[in-house]
Amino acid sequence: MAYYVERRRNTPITTLIRNYVNKKSGKVADSRTEIQRRFDYLDWKDQKKIILAFLESGKSDRQWAYSKALDYWDKSFEPKVKELWERLHEEKCSWAVVRHFPLDYLSQNIDEFTGERDYFFLCLRLAADKNFVIDKDRLSLTDYLSLLYHSGRTMPDEEARDIPYRVVHNICVEGLPLYGRLDRYTDTGRDTIISPVNFQDVSLALYYLKKLNFTYVAQIFEEWNNEVQKAIFHSKEYERIAKADLDEFDFREARIKIARKYAYLALDDKYKQPSDPDIEMVLVPKRWFVEMPIPAMLKEMIAKNPSFEKLLGDYAIDSSTDDGLRCAHAHELEPIFGDYAIDFSTDDEFPF
Repeated sequence: MAYYVERRRNTPITTLIRNYVNKKSGKVADSRTEIQRRFDYLDWKDQKKIILAFLESGKSDRQWAYSKALDYWDKSFEPKVKELWERLHEEKCSWAVVRHFPLDYLSQNIDEFTGERDYFFLCLRLAADKNFVIDKDRLSLTDYLSLLYHSGRTMPDEEARDIPYRVVHNICVEGLPLYGRLDRYTDTGRDTIISPVNFQDVSLALYYLKKLNFTYVAQIFEEWNNEVQKAIFHSKEYERIAKADLDEFDFREARIKIARKYAYLALDDKYKQPSDPDIEMVLVPKRWFVEMPIPAMLKEMIAKNPSFEKLLGDYAIDSSTDDGLRCAHAHELEPIFGDYAIDFSTDDEFPF
């Protein structure tokens, strides 16, 4: 049986605020919900009261207030936000501080901002002062280019020439997030070759280089990319996947890996590092093996039955350490470990 709970939408906003602030009213939760529902359509004086009230509340309510303060900022929020920031250093609070606090305060406390992109947004405000020195090590290469463009700065030609290849190097050795960040306009049809210019960060770097009047740098890089594309097309890996029966996702991922390999091989040695991993490992799918902590129940089985340890040895599994299990043919273990709900169904042969 379904129940319908009528919302009290006739309650004056002043009453809702009073009930929310009074934690003994028994109406805090209902008042919170109704206040948040109405907030964007309220009078400015009521919005200010609500933000200040929520800043005085628990963490989840503060998080909501921080997000609203970003777009509904008023100087009256500054003392409370400052007190919360210096005491708690909550990430969403830092967003309001970075966007709205005086430049003097930001420059004096710049090392206190440790969020993932805090420094970039700080620089967007501080870099208008030409005496402000940008710490490039705290920025991604694309954020650095963006910052130069938006602050009206530039860089030496040699630095500009190096940046797109440094971006490629990072992608080759560090990889991409799940689903691979390709440029939004990339054609991923089965007849297309994915090459370095299709990676989102490379495309973004070239965009900003052109905006910064380094068009010739972008053109030189695009010529280099054409040679990489030819190497990809004539590679044995590309020939194999073109003939393989892969679904769209696997085919796309395989082309991304091939692009990373041949882009790295084409890089000048000055962009490579001694610590770089073996680029051939880019092509090795993780599903060729399984790595996982040895289940406690498995250890118990080994302790009770020494012959079971021999069986594991036949499958090249080292059970003597806590480093984990590793097997080159994980699908063969399914009959053994099926009771432990370990999924080996993705251990397909990859066509490299």
